[in-house]
Amino acid sequence: MRFIYCIYQLFICLPLFLLMTIYTALATTIGCTLGNGDYWSYIPPRRWSRFICKILFLPVKVEGMEKLDPKQSYVFVSNHQGIFDIWLIYGYLGRNFKWMMKKELEKIPLVGMACKKANHIYVDRGNTAKMKQTYDFARKILSSGMSLCVFPEGTRTKTGKMGVFKRGAFVLAEDIKLPIVPLTINGSFKVLPSTKGITFVRRHQLTLTIHEPIPYDETKTLKEMMDESSRVIESDVCAEQ
Repeated sequence: MRFIYCIYQLFICLPLFLLMTIYTALATTIGCTLGNGDYWSYIPPRRWSRFICKILFLPVKVEGMEKLDPKQSYVFVSNHQGIFDIWLIYGYLGRNFKWMMKKELEKIPLVGMACKKANHIYVDRGNTAKMKQTYDFARKILSSGMSLCVFPEGTRTKTGKMGVFKRGAFVLAEDIKLPIVPLTINGSFKVLPSTKGITFVRRHQLTLTIHEPIPYDETKTLKEMMDESSRVIESDVCAEQ
């Protein structure tokens, strides 16, 4: 069965993935250019993400959706196990938001341009002046009522274990006085580990757990907010990861 699943991925899923990615990138770019960016930056990518999970027959489970207020903006922070984290959150979180992502992703053909047109936030950690501009832009986006999603570790895990959180997302949450929502992802590392070379997807349960929002509290330090979020997320990471 494993061999058949790999053949299926290579000759059916891969062509469909490429076609759907091109369509989604073009739809997002053109739609956001013409207007109604909130729709075009979210709905096509959401459908793209769900499509990918479905054609690979990946079971998806979402827990805690009821904890979110539909009228409230949040800063979502999540552990980062692998590339499927993106499709899991985009497809199943059920909230419109902007990603905060590393500058290198802007170079991906079509996708990089689509993300830029959609007002996702690129972070250039090697340029202090641009970092300030990035945070100013992010504050503007959050102040308009949009939510933000960040992987505070900054990169995908190589072992399945969580890394140290960076402070950027928490600085923004503190500035705008927004609640932080910890998200725990399980299964993504099993589906496709962050390894070099060509690897095939393994069929495994993907789980997105939405934890209780952590409200803004002026009595807490930035480090306390980071530590609390990290602790909540890590407490729900399965041992098998």
